[in-house]
Amino acid sequence: QVQLVESGGGLVQAGGSLRLSCAASGRTFSNNAMGWFRQALGKAREFVAAIRWMSGSTNYADSVKGRFTISRDNAKNTVYLQMNRLKPEDAAVYYCVAGPSTLTLGTSCSWGQGTQVTVSS
Repeated sequence: QVQLVESGGGLVQAGGSLRLSCAASGRTFSNNAMGWFRQALGKAREFVAAIRWMSGSTNYADSVKGRFTISRDNAKNTVYLQMNRLKPEDAAVYYCVAGPSTLTLGTSCSWGQGTQVTVSS
């Protein structure tokens, strides 16, 4: 089992930036991919971004392409989500997730506790 701890959420004005971090510990060697999902109040959880641990290749939801960047620091077992030009519709609880493949992250058993992002208009 891998443990994931997110940090970096908070309140920001529309157009501003935040950087989320997710530190992984435990059985990290079994996870080839990590990513971020988000869930706004009253809405379903949705995919945001993912990264393959070894290659560094990434993919993004259309709604965040060009504004968000996912990256990783292998030495620190940490994944980051740099969020720029934030919009009110980006407000949500952001969850870090780890799994064997970017294609199956949504059904992974390894999730962080979530970090709140609030965007004021």
